[in-house]
Amino acid sequence: MSAEPDGPEDRLRRLTTIWSRAVFPVTSTSLTRAEFEELLLPLARRLSALLLARSFDAEEARAVGAALVGAHCTDPEALTRTLDCVDAYLVLYCGENGPQDELRMRSSRLQHAMAAGYAQALRERTLAEQEAIAQAALRAQGVVAQALHASEARFRAVFEGAAIGIGIADLDGNVLQVNQALLRMFGGSESTLRGRNVLEWTHPEDAPQTWRLYEELVRGEREHYHLEKAFNRQDGTVLWTNLTVSLLRDADGAPQYQLALMEDTTERRLLNLRLRYEATHDALTGLPNRTLFFERLEKALGAGEGQRFGLCYLDLDGFKTINDSLGHAAGDRLLVEVADRLQSCATAPGEMVARLGGDEFVALTTGPGTEREVDELAERIMSALVTPISIDGRDLLVRGSLGIVEGPAGERTAAEVLRSADITMYRAKSAGGNRFELADPEADARAITRHGLTTALPTALERGEFFIEYQPLVHLGDGSVRGAEALVRWLHPQHGVLGPDRFIPLAEHTGLIVPLGRWVLEESIRQAREWRERHGDGTAAAPLRINVNLSPCQLSHPGLVQDTVDILERAGVTPDALCLEVTESALIGADDDLLKPLRRLAEMGVDIALDDFGTGYSNLANLRRLPVSVLKLDRLFTQGMQQFPADPVDLKIVEGIVSLAHSLDLAVTVEGVETGAQAEQLRILGCDTAQGWYYARPGPPERLHDLALVDARG
Repeated sequence: MSAEPDGPEDRLRRLTTIWSRAVFPVTSTSLTRAEFEELLLPLARRLSALLLARSFDAEEARAVGAALVGAHCTDPEALTRTLDCVDAYLVLYCGENGPQDELRMRSSRLQHAMAAGYAQALRERTLAEQEAIAQAALRAQGVVAQALHASEARFRAVFEGAAIGIGIADLDGNVLQVNQALLRMFGGSESTLRGRNVLEWTHPEDAPQTWRLYEELVRGEREHYHLEKAFNRQDGTVLWTNLTVSLLRDADGAPQYQLALMEDTTERRLLNLRLRYEATHDALTGLPNRTLFFERLEKALGAGEGQRFGLCYLDLDGFKTINDSLGHAAGDRLLVEVADRLQSCATAPGEMVARLGGDEFVALTTGPGTEREVDELAERIMSALVTPISIDGRDLLVRGSLGIVEGPAGERTAAEVLRSADITMYRAKSAGGNRFELADPEADARAITRHGLTTALPTALERGEFFIEYQPLVHLGDGSVRGAEALVRWLHPQHGVLGPDRFIPLAEHTGLIVPLGRWVLEESIRQAREWRERHGDGTAAAPLRINVNLSPCQLSHPGLVQDTVDILERAGVTPDALCLEVTESALIGADDDLLKPLRRLAEMGVDIALDDFGTGYSNLANLRRLPVSVLKLDRLFTQGMQQFPADPVDLKIVEGIVSLAHSLDLAVTVEGVETGAQAEQLRILGCDTAQGWYYARPGPPERLHDLALVDARG
């Protein structure tokens, strides 16, 4: 047994040997097989280079196909055997160290381009032969009628030796002569073709203009025509050809015969169909892929008046967990089983199922009554997922979130419909999954706006589109301004001024909250320094303090303490000028690692406020272990004090919280104070500071400075 080739050149030689052995028997050449193999070697080297090239060069691949024609490989079987060799051995011998799936895809594209180049070169050669044959036919047209023309031998040599099929018929369509190539193409004897009438060769897939062009030619109104035509062979198979029919005239210019030249394109057509299928179907599940789905959807959306469409967009719930725990092979088997079940749900006319990628599938239904049909399709899909799927001995319960879009054709583009379905599907997933939702234009608009804001956030920070408003913190005992809470705003170019509820959750989701929070802290502390310099630390009132909100993402960021220290030192501000507000919900169940940075900041002198106190479910006794110095009582507890008489239950609750806070040496700040009676009641209950519209709405820093000056002057 011989050893396998061990070098690139050896493997290339082996590929060329296999190629030459396959193609040489069907090649019309005077070369020996060894000489023919040397002729193919440069072509194999070019194919190897194309396979491994960084970018795909279709022109070079077509040139290789054309070179086969130049090497006299004009029999269609030569192309078929060449493509089989390339498909089976090119990646094996020339790409063993590369990514196999990518190389096989590249090999398929090479085959497609080679076939195209081969066809183009063969067509050009055919046209050249056609011209020679036509000229010979014109000189020898008397051969058919008189059989004594002097150029009969030359015409016969061209006629019989041509690689393409040739037939001659009279103007009534009766076949007079055919060559051997045409007989091989049709698979019959000469007697079965001669005497037949051209009009018998109709085919269901004939182009509409086929027989109109034929009638014009036999009437002498046109000299030739060219088109693609199918013929039925005697064995029941279909022969596809590139057909050229020319009119032959006599010496006086009168129409006399028709000359047909046929190039067999059946193998190339089958190859194109195979490549088309691979390009439009998912390799794992066999379902139509995104490309074919978009073609069908665009066709459905372009249907006439009165037509509608319905689309179901499915995403499996928890598929990533299955992939991570059982492996991708198990995940793939699960997807195949899901695809089979979905396929069984969409069997009615006008329905299709496709896989967009990953664990995302779509089902489409079309017709005039899709309002009801799409709901039924969605129910069938959800029901199909109820039965567990057995993978590697495990029964996996698969659920899915499904978004439904339905409407009349012609109103939206395919991209808009799919975007709406995607948004709706995620709305179903956000609602807990294992359900379907109907598209809602208003919800779509909100989701699109959120996406637009999310993508614009980084640029907005770079462009300085954020600014800060300040709401005063007022001492309930003497009415003096003790500081302010910094509230960030976004001056959006299209949407105007946006409050933090519109973009802070988006910033937390994307991680931009950390740089944004750092910027807010820098600006706020810079403003606090300016207030202290203008207001003066030596007045009777306490120094102004700035309160800055801290998100859960910032709280867990490892650079929180150092960033805060650096900002304070650069601004030249002492830590007691800063109070960081952390929501109660962020500290529920917080462990020591999460509390450690807050403790370090508190030890430095930074105040820590527990914001929105009372809205969470924390244990009141848990306050003792939290490094907080201020409780910010949520406005829900004080709304009952805006009426007269005040709600006695709210009074008791607030009184108890204040008593508890003071016993723990914590100050109490109240949010949402809107009336003087409410402020007075809170003062009587012992609350320390308050903020709300009763004192001032959030505004520019100058307003706080003016209020502080008024307090300082008495």
